[in-house]
Amino acid sequence: MPTSIVLGTGRAVPGRVVTNDEFSGSMDTSDEWIRTRTGIRERRWISPGETGVDLGLEATRQALAAAGMQPGELDAIIYATITPDHFLPGNGVYLQTRLGLGPIPAIDLRMQCAGFVYALSVADAFIRGGMYRRVLVVGQEIQSTRMDVSPKGRHTAVLFADGAGAAILGATDEPGRGILAFDLHSDGAFAEKLWVEEPGSLHNPTISADRYEAGTYFLQMDGKEVFRHAVHRMPESVRTCLDRLGLAPSEIALLIPHQANMRISEMVQRELGLADSQVYNNIERYGNTTSATIPIALDECVRAGRVAPGDLVALTAFGSGFVWGSVVMRW
Repeated sequence: MPTSIVLGTGRAVPGRVVTNDEFSGSMDTSDEWIRTRTGIRERRWISPGETGVDLGLEATRQALAAAGMQPGELDAIIYATITPDHFLPGNGVYLQTRLGLGPIPAIDLRMQCAGFVYALSVADAFIRGGMYRRVLVVGQEIQSTRMDVSPKGRHTAVLFADGAGAAILGATDEPGRGILAFDLHSDGAFAEKLWVEEPGSLHNPTISADRYEAGTYFLQMDGKEVFRHAVHRMPESVRTCLDRLGLAPSEIALLIPHQANMRISEMVQRELGLADSQVYNNIERYGNTTSATIPIALDECVRAGRVAPGDLVALTAFGSGFVWGSVVMRW
């Protein structure tokens, strides 16, 4: 049975840099307040005319170039986002068309901050099952256009940002290489601790000025509850993967946690007993790009030489749902 390896990675972020100071004029906050609580100094937001598919396309082109592939060699697309350019269809088919591909499958996943890890699991299953040999996995978000930048959005608008990352998985018969284990979970009992209530099909009319003014179209988050679960579930999930493989955290060469909050990443690192050299964070520059955080960071690490053949690499994420999961691979 073949296993799947990463053949190439890519990333794309908007050119517009939004510093913490830019929020001080519209809400009661400051650079110091944001940095000390989140670790974020700046983030990237789109400019008028930019789209999510634009970002996904650029990340994909980079991944294809890194893999030495042409678009026509792709067998399927798995596209993870909770912020598609349109209510429907999802962004996957738009990317398929922009790449000039034939009628290959384009599957959209809506798994919030764990989207990229879940998308990898789908691509890996396709490859292990022998259905496809080259699968594009994209994590992409545009959160900036959905943020409440009024004083009411003080605890959420400063966190979220825009970006895309991509990875191409390919089949290999080389023993001991590639994706070795997944661990995936959900718990809907906590769904309303981190959610956007509307718009949705429960309401008719779907759009209401009164409900918009009430804030139900903006992200609502119980930060303390999210933090409490994330710092427990993420290291637990990584350990589960490692236990299945008979490995220890000390053997990890690189851990990339979802970039939600620097304090969460630090707690995950501490729980796993990892050194700074074993963990990569870039939230200071990009903020929380939801399903794009891990693939953006992975591409940075690959291009900076932070991973080498034979390295044990772990990715872990936690997000709205609650959903969480991890993957461990041998580079």
